[in-house]
Amino acid sequence: MDVKSYMTTNVVTVSEDTKILEALDIMKENDFHRLPVVKDGRMVGLVTQEIIQENSPSTATSLSIHEMNYLLTKTKVGDIMHKKVVTIQADDLLEEAASRMRDQKVGVLPVVEDQNKIVGIITDKDIFSAFIDIMGYNNKGSRIVIDIPEDQPGILEDITNILAEAQISINQIAVYRKDDFTEVIIQMDSPDTKTIKEILTTSGYTVSSAIYKAGKR
Repeated sequence: MDVKSYMTTNVVTVSEDTKILEALDIMKENDFHRLPVVKDGRMVGLVTQEIIQENSPSTATSLSIHEMNYLLTKTKVGDIMHKKVVTIQADDLLEEAASRMRDQKVGVLPVVEDQNKIVGIITDKDIFSAFIDIMGYNNKGSRIVIDIPEDQPGILEDITNILAEAQISINQIAVYRKDDFTEVIIQMDSPDTKTIKEILTTSGYTVSSAIYKAGKR
């Protein structure tokens, strides 16, 4: 799964000449916390609510309200924006986007093409949505967790063959490995969770969790 599958393509942007009060209004209107700054369609920076707050006069200063408002209406986005912005490309893997956000401690990545042309934006919320979709959390059916104390080649093939012989269709399957312990999580259409657990248990597998989910779709 790649970035373009979950990125937002209708990107709201501002220019370097946009006043910071106007930028704040745009963020509030669209429920954003940050805005890419573009020039001739190419990204030149990023402005966030945090950056604006850091560069706004403090109420502890001797400035009057009139003076503070004057400064805010005159200050441009280009004066305070971050110019070194962490970005990603549309064809990159979602895992790369998630890793880059975590390592750089950012919640958003502008998606760019050659010469920094902005084509989209992806946020940590988009990554969460992708994870939920991959795990089939919103789908109706049975969710089975199988504990594999000793992983070895052919286990996934064996499990899928067992379920295929029982004419049970698999929607999603994921494998978690931590230290020497492995879990296989399977999401299926079938509502007969009890029967699925019995089939796998009879075949020698340990089912640690077997639940039916009504789903949201």
